[in-house]
Amino acid sequence: MPHPLGATPSKIIAVHVNYPSRARERGSTPAVPSYFLKPPSSLAGTGEAIVRPSGCELLSFEGEIALVIGERAHRVRPEDGWRHVRWVTAANDAGVYDLRHADRGSNLRSKGADGFTPVGPRLLEARELDPARLRLRTWVNGELVQEDTSDTLLFPFAELVADLSRLVTLEPGDVILTGTPAGASVASPGDVVEVEVTAEGRSTGRLRNPVAEAGHDLEPWGAMPRTGPAERAAALGPGHPPEPVLDPALAEGLRSVAVATLSAQLRRRGLPHMSLDGLRPTRPGDTMAGVAHTLRYLPLREDLFERYGAGLNAQKRAVEELRPGHVLVMDARRDTTAGTLGDILALRALRRGAAGVVTDGGLRDSAAVAGLPLPVYHGGAHPSVLGRRHVPWDTGVPVSCGGALVQPGDLLVGDADGVVVVPPDLAGELVADCREQEAQERFITEQVQAGHGIDGLYPLGPAWRARYERWREQHTSEGDPV
Repeated sequence: MPHPLGATPSKIIAVHVNYPSRARERGSTPAVPSYFLKPPSSLAGTGEAIVRPSGCELLSFEGEIALVIGERAHRVRPEDGWRHVRWVTAANDAGVYDLRHADRGSNLRSKGADGFTPVGPRLLEARELDPARLRLRTWVNGELVQEDTSDTLLFPFAELVADLSRLVTLEPGDVILTGTPAGASVASPGDVVEVEVTAEGRSTGRLRNPVAEAGHDLEPWGAMPRTGPAERAAALGPGHPPEPVLDPALAEGLRSVAVATLSAQLRRRGLPHMSLDGLRPTRPGDTMAGVAHTLRYLPLREDLFERYGAGLNAQKRAVEELRPGHVLVMDARRDTTAGTLGDILALRALRRGAAGVVTDGGLRDSAAVAGLPLPVYHGGAHPSVLGRRHVPWDTGVPVSCGGALVQPGDLLVGDADGVVVVPPDLAGELVADCREQEAQERFITEQVQAGHGIDGLYPLGPAWRARYERWREQHTSEGDPV
C-alpha cells in the first residue's frame, strides 16, 4: 500500500533524541534539539517490506510520531508552530547501524535507503488533536516494545517547527519525525514491526512492515557494512551492553565486606544516613552490590492511573532499562500496603542481568520471588496489585528509598543486615578500610573467646596494637587474607 501523503515532500527531517526515556538509554540529555535529513525516496507505506541490505545484521526500528506540514513555515514563533502542522501519522525511522561509519553525522546511507521511512496508514487532522495527548506504541511480532506519550517530550512539536523554521523554510507536505522513545532495537528478516499513534479516541491504524533480506549482494564499490561491539551495543540498546555497569572486581570487593562495616566506615566519613531503613531481604544469605537505577512512584490518583499506570508504564520501562550490574531502586514512599514488584517483573529483572531490586513498598508473590537467585529487599509482603496505592511516575531520577537519598549511579550494597548507599568515588577506599576493620574485629573476637576483657581491646587500643600487628603478619604469611 503506498504511503498516504500523496505528493512527495521536499524533505524529511528527523530529530535525534526527544524522549527522556531514550535520553536515559543513551546516557545524555540534549539541551537543544538536533536533526538529520532523510531523502523523500525513503518513504514507504504500510505493508511494504523494509529490506535489510546484504551483509548487514543490525537493522533498527524506531517507532515515531510524524508531523506533516500543511502551511508554509518561515521564522514562526513557538506559540504558532502547531498551526502549521496539517496531519499527524505513525512512522518507523528504520536504519542499519552497519553503515553508520560510512556517513558519520549525516546518516545518509544508514538511514536513507529506499523504504526506510514507512508512514501511515492514516492521517489524523492535527487541528482536532491536543499535541500533548498523543500516545505512541510499537510492536515487534505482536509484542509491545515501545510506548510513550507526547507530554513527556523534551522538545514539544510546536517548538520543533519554530526551531527549524528559523533557518529552514518548511513547505507543505514536509515531514518531521519527532523522535523515538526507549525500547528501539533491532529486527531481523521475518519479523514484523507495527507502529500506531492514538489520540482522544482516534487512531492512525497500525503501520505494519515486515523485514526482509535483500535478494542481491551489495555492490562492492563504496563503503561496505562494518559491525563491531560498539555498533551492536548502540543498535541493540541498554539490554545488551558490552560490559557490566560496575567493574566486577569492585563489585566483588563490596560484596566481600559486611554492610554493618560499610555503615561504620561511612559514619566515620560524616555520612551517618546512608542506610535504607525498614527493608528485609527475601534471601538473607545473599549479598548484593550494584549501580542504582531508580524508579519513583507517586500516590494513586484514579484520573491519572490510566495515563501513567497502563501499558508500558514507568515501572515496566524501568525493568526494561536495566543493564547487567544495575540494582533497581524503587521509591514507594514507604507505603507497604500495595505491591510494587511481583514474580514476573523480578524474573525479568533477573534476565536483564540485574544485581538486585530494592523497594520500600510492598512485595507480591513473595515466596516465588524468594525462589529466584536475585537479591530483593522490600518493606513487607502484600498481596495487592499496583493500582491500590501507587502510580509509577518516572525513572532515572534521584529518589528517597527507606529514608535515604539515592541518585542514579550510586552504589547499593546489601546483605542480611540490610542495604546501604555508597558514593561511587568512595567505594575503593571503603573496601580497603572495611577489610582492615574486619581484620581487627576478627582478632578482637579471638581474644574475647580466649577470655580477655573488652576494655582497651574493643575498639582496638594502643595496648593491643603491637600484638594485633604480629597476629596480622602471621596470618598473611600463612596465606590467610585478613
